[in-house]
Amino acid sequence: METKKIKARLELEDGSVFHGFSFAAQQSVAGEVVFNTSMVGYPESLTDPSYHGQILVLTYPLIGNYGVPAEQVKDGLDQVFESDRIHINGLIVSEYSFEYSHWQSHRSLSQWLTGQNIPALFGIDARMLTKRLRDEGSMLGRIIFFNDDVQFFDPNQYNLADKVSVREPVEYGAGDKRVLLLDCGCKYNIIRSLLQRNLRVRRVPWNYDFTREPFDGLVISNGPGDPKMCRETIENVRKILKRKMPVFGICLGNQILALAAGADTYKLKFGHRSQNQPCVEVDSKRCYITSQNHGFAVDGRTLPKGWRPWFINANDGTNEGIRHAIRPFMSVQFHPEAAPGPVDTGFLFDEFYNLL
Repeated sequence: METKKIKARLELEDGSVFHGFSFAAQQSVAGEVVFNTSMVGYPESLTDPSYHGQILVLTYPLIGNYGVPAEQVKDGLDQVFESDRIHINGLIVSEYSFEYSHWQSHRSLSQWLTGQNIPALFGIDARMLTKRLRDEGSMLGRIIFFNDDVQFFDPNQYNLADKVSVREPVEYGAGDKRVLLLDCGCKYNIIRSLLQRNLRVRRVPWNYDFTREPFDGLVISNGPGDPKMCRETIENVRKILKRKMPVFGICLGNQILALAAGADTYKLKFGHRSQNQPCVEVDSKRCYITSQNHGFAVDGRTLPKGWRPWFINANDGTNEGIRHAIRPFMSVQFHPEAAPGPVDTGFLFDEFYNLL
């Protein structure tokens, strides 16, 4: 195909250069280069707002073989994707399948990316690239077409939650209990998981002052970037903690809850992005397989009195969740709604429901 003849390259800030071929938009871009080890689930991953501003490397050798499904909107919420658009700045794969086949497929991955002006390269040694990112840590990078002059860009220097959050409150469902969902880049499956439990969801912007509104519980969503950029969010959550009402944080929400409680966060070397991260519950010692996508983490050593670690990553010992000893405050670093990924920890939504 003609797209195989269009050459481009990925350049890392350490001077490394990887040459490949385009299979999507011919657009030079820059961002933070990260990798994901998942085998499937690229339609969900690419629409995850937590990837905003990043160039994503998929480690699985063959990508695109099952195409991309069509949108399926029900009650104002898409049932397939995790947001209303692709959030990555660019995509890197080892091998792209120009032939796709799946009963739900509506278009190719190439057509989907091109339609949203997202560049993608194949023919790159993704294994060697991933080893470099694993050893050196996530790095800034740029995809270059036709010797364009594109400067390196660090998305973590900006408040990314502001770029992916809703602008006005949105209502879903008609349950008896009212949940306020603080949208810092919320994945749709968090909303779906709440609606499946017959809850009424009010989704509000990341910096929305919700402290005077009536609701039964607060959910703090996932999202991209450095949690310390969300100053208004942290301050509003801090006020809510004085009410002693149920609070449930997910991913970035785990970090925001920790910061609101008085703990600290830090940037991981290369982050956790996969469907197979093992997390151990501290009390029961049971290990759960989780889906994750984050570049920052809570420093468990800084948790104030009354707070304790809830989950620990079995691979590197990093914090994967916190909860209060006596009050209904809890959060996890992984995704219990897992789209894509395992559903081992879906029971956490039931626990939150019971707290309500």
